[in-house]
Amino acid sequence: MNRIFATLAVVSNLGLIVTFLLGWAMKDPTVEGSTGVPMSVHFLVALAAVTLTLLVHAIVLTYFMGTGRWIEETSEVYQLGIDSRAANIKLKYQTMPGMVACILLLIVTGGFGAVADPGSSVTLASSGIIHLTLACVTLLANVAVSVVEYQTIQRNGRLVDEIMSSVRTIRRERGLDDTPVTAEA
Repeated sequence: MNRIFATLAVVSNLGLIVTFLLGWAMKDPTVEGSTGVPMSVHFLVALAAVTLTLLVHAIVLTYFMGTGRWIEETSEVYQLGIDSRAANIKLKYQTMPGMVACILLLIVTGGFGAVADPGSSVTLASSGIIHLTLACVTLLANVAVSVVEYQTIQRNGRLVDEIMSSVRTIRRERGLDDTPVTAEA
């Protein structure tokens, strides 16, 4: 999961960086005809980047839910105690606040981006500045949370490896076959 997550996180954060740079490069929206194509490109790239970023956060949440369930059931079947499950829950809840903050920042930044659009029926005098500030905060927060998510996924992977090692030891002690089951051709 580490390599998969790292790849997805890098691509999603690069998407946010490209979105930021496209927005930064746009000309003054008060000048006639200055925002048409660049605004459309910025908007479409932002939609793709935000969708991918939300997907990456959802994958992390799903990963922790799945491994948590597996750890719970395996610990119960092999009587491993509650320490592993407690460690998994602690790791999951270390990622949750940052993940939720990033999701909210992505939504709010997009909302202020819509308000900053000169073609929008809703306008605020400082919406462009607010959108730019939120974009900076969102980008930095997503990069920081991606690092935290990577670290917790790595620690959770080690926890799963420890449980698998304990399961193998228990199965060997009980005389259970440790070879994988294969389908006959």
